[in-house]
Amino acid sequence: MTTRIVVKIGSSSLTGPEGGLNHAAIAFFAAEIAGLRERGAEVLLVTSGAVAAGFRSIGYPVRPRLLHEKQAAAAVGQALLMQAYQEAFTKHGIIAAQILLTRTDFCSRRAMNNAVMTVEELLRQGAVPVFNENDTVSVDELKFGDNDTLSALVANLLKASHLLVLTDMDGLYSGDPRTTPDAVKYHQVDEITPEIYAIAGGAGSSVGTGGMRSKIDAAKIATRGGVPVFIGRAADPGDLRLAADGTGKGTYFATTLSSLPVKKQWLGFMSTPLGTLHIDAGAVEALLNGGHSLLPIGVKQTDGSFHAGDVVEVLGPDAHLLGRGIVNYDDSQLRSIQGLPSREIVPKLGEVHRLEVIHRDEWITLR
Repeated sequence: MTTRIVVKIGSSSLTGPEGGLNHAAIAFFAAEIAGLRERGAEVLLVTSGAVAAGFRSIGYPVRPRLLHEKQAAAAVGQALLMQAYQEAFTKHGIIAAQILLTRTDFCSRRAMNNAVMTVEELLRQGAVPVFNENDTVSVDELKFGDNDTLSALVANLLKASHLLVLTDMDGLYSGDPRTTPDAVKYHQVDEITPEIYAIAGGAGSSVGTGGMRSKIDAAKIATRGGVPVFIGRAADPGDLRLAADGTGKGTYFATTLSSLPVKKQWLGFMSTPLGTLHIDAGAVEALLNGGHSLLPIGVKQTDGSFHAGDVVEVLGPDAHLLGRGIVNYDDSQLRSIQGLPSREIVPKLGEVHRLEVIHRDEWITLR
């Protein structure tokens, strides 16, 4: 079976500190990807850098902060970015194919199935699919976070063998090694715990929007989908091959859990929740440890506007996210029966399709 590798490259690795494309860096990464392909691997590239590439060309002295300014910069920068990739890959006899996505594209399972078919055909034809967020039309609250999340979703959707997330740091440390000399490097992480999140910092570059925390988020999504993850640096020839072989300059995140079905992946990481349910401690225990469905008696508060069949988030008494599920009631119906025992539901509403608020088959734990 062909090895399928998703490589994610962030803005800081592709652009200079003041913006604009670093063509030498793009040529380096193109050569590294060509090396993986020579070994028989299929490679999919997830790239950032459109805003950073374009903001100076359009006339902004520094990276813009307003949404419409960033979108204008991306409209210019995306063309420059793809031109640079095309030129770099052509030297290795490779065609680059642009695929622009937004978060809302992942909300439609039909749209995603069509995208998968397109990407599979591109791979059959020997092209390198180059994914980027469609920054020109994306809105801030739905953005991917320097494409770290996008890379994980692509890896899961295309059933990749590896996800290699490249950054300017050589892995995850117990502290910032630039300011903490005794910081300890994690060579492998078997489980992404709250402690791992606690040591992940914020954004580390003025030209990018991602930091180690967004990369940990991506690792969690990918590993839940059965894709092992590398987060680290590729700065010297052959580094990308080493990363794929398990001896790279970074941290490896293992897939200790079995791969989630595609439906559960969509529910947990690609869907857009339209409401929030707050549940009591008994319902938390039933959902997380008992393998049971969520019943109306366990719901204490309902927020948002949604209909039966929509996705909602579920929070525990501590207001921490527990997971997501497909709800069986409209929000107005649920508000009228929340906290009631099951025997009182039919007298209150009449005949209902299902007594459960969220059936266990339509639930994914994200805690």
